[in-house]
Amino acid sequence: MSHGENDQGGAEGDVQDGGSTAGNLATIPLIPIEILVRNHAILCTIGFLILLPLGVLLARYARTFTRRWFWGHAVMQLVISGPVIFAGWAQGHKAANNLDLEMITDPHQKIGVALLALYVTQLLLGTFIHFVKMSFLDGHRPPQNYLHAILGLAILGLAAYQVHYGLTIEWLLTGGLHQRYRFTLVQVFWVLYFLGMALLPRQFSREKESRQALRAGTKEGELRA
Repeated sequence: MSHGENDQGGAEGDVQDGGSTAGNLATIPLIPIEILVRNHAILCTIGFLILLPLGVLLARYARTFTRRWFWGHAVMQLVISGPVIFAGWAQGHKAANNLDLEMITDPHQKIGVALLALYVTQLLLGTFIHFVKMSFLDGHRPPQNYLHAILGLAILGLAAYQVHYGLTIEWLLTGGLHQRYRFTLVQVFWVLYFLGMALLPRQFSREKESRQALRAGTKEGELRA
């Protein structure tokens, strides 16, 4: 056998050994702390990057066709997303305790607390907007509605960064292997959201009709009085 053949055989052996090593690493069972961190990542990713965006898209599209969009939006953002998000946050808190990490000193922890606080604030703000109507605005959209929309998009943007940070930095700090990931879902959401903005003229037209009907009803009531 020639030296070239020996070199080729050695190279093939190295590739096979490397592939075998990678395969072995992939099949190594996770230790308890890694399971906690994995569950935290899965739950928070599902909650913040799948369920909440679905609720946002539901509101963005449905409100241009029906006035009965609110409860579907509320159920998605609170009843469905809430338990997943709180469970994911609890898993992360437990993992931090098991690692004996100081509370709220790590950037990932700080962003996590901020996200949870913003999420709860957003729920309270949405509830206030729906149930507290300001009659003096004569049917026009109050300022808090714009705040609600901006805050919602800010939460989703911050959540995307948080997941990126968690997978590329925080997971490695626990001893985990580098993870490949794609933010296709995030990209799809933003595309669909901005496509939904094309329906704004229809939404504004429906709102104008509602204001006109409200004014007509008010005038009719005054005449009868």
